[in-house]
Amino acid sequence: MFYYFLYPLHTEFFAFNVFRYITFRSVYATVTAILICFIFGPPIIRKLKSIGTGETVRDFTPEGHLKKAGTPSMGGIIILLAMLSSILMWGNPKDKYTVLISIATLGYGIIGFLDDYLKFVRKSSKGLHARFKIITQVMISLLVALYIYFGPNRTPETTLLYLPFITKPVVDLSYLYIPFAILILVSTTNGVNLTDGLDGLATGLVIFLAATYAGLCYLTGHVKMASYLLIPYIPGSAELTVFCMSLLGAGIGFLWFNAHPAEIFMGDTGSLSLGGSIGIISLLIKKEILLIIIGGIFVAETLSVILQILWIKIFKKRLFRMAPLHHHFEMKGWSESKIIVRFWIIGAMLALVALSTLKIR
Repeated sequence: MFYYFLYPLHTEFFAFNVFRYITFRSVYATVTAILICFIFGPPIIRKLKSIGTGETVRDFTPEGHLKKAGTPSMGGIIILLAMLSSILMWGNPKDKYTVLISIATLGYGIIGFLDDYLKFVRKSSKGLHARFKIITQVMISLLVALYIYFGPNRTPETTLLYLPFITKPVVDLSYLYIPFAILILVSTTNGVNLTDGLDGLATGLVIFLAATYAGLCYLTGHVKMASYLLIPYIPGSAELTVFCMSLLGAGIGFLWFNAHPAEIFMGDTGSLSLGGSIGIISLLIKKEILLIIIGGIFVAETLSVILQILWIKIFKKRLFRMAPLHHHFEMKGWSESKIIVRFWIIGAMLALVALSTLKIR
């Protein structure tokens, strides 16, 4: 909004020229998202408490979770409000990438909201039917994939697959890009969802991801830097830096309330929208495989669930004491705070490793 209305006035008021700079708008997008969380977080938490969105503790859950019963969920509303309001203020409304990721993120958030609403407000034990939940995620992912593949921003790089540490693309996916993109998006949405089981765990990891992708978006959209680093140059992708920093600010602001002991949980409203936005960014800047490194904790959490199910079916016993992985360490006696901080440390290390691939090629 500021870019659209104020930057055109820079010829009369030179000070408005600052709105042309992505770095300037990114910084203030972060600050704005944090402030929105601080301002609207407490009343939203009170409202969610009043309508009875408290978490229920399931059977076989580690004992430490019993005290969390009644903590309000659906906190993803705060994240979406902060993130989308910030991008509306500081982003470029004419940028097709920004519009695409904002609408898709809201779409994933609506699926999560409906699931949370049925579970916590309507007191339906299962929320949305699992099949319907996956189908709607696939539908949004398909629309995103089709837009990227056939849309006006398509480039020769769109269907190429790049691997970390390798300069040249390894394969042209061609039409297989569409199912590949759907797989990436559905995997990231559910990966964040599975990881969101401890106070602030998923939120902190998303903060590391957002910061890393902010840097990658800026470099990928800068023709000279992309050429110097031998990474694919994607015209217009630098504008996604503003979105990433809005996501970063929303994550930081939400963590204020979500840190242990949590005052609110993000619920599917937050986890699905955050996962979806991360997946879309990775597709748009051609860092799909690098996401496996940056989001290594999310990958490990998802694999732990898959392996647990397969192990039980094949060997009739558990591979982990409990899945997802963070519950395994809880069952081993690790405190919740220790698990969260250690997973954050690993997440930060993986983000640094991912950034190092820019020079090790």
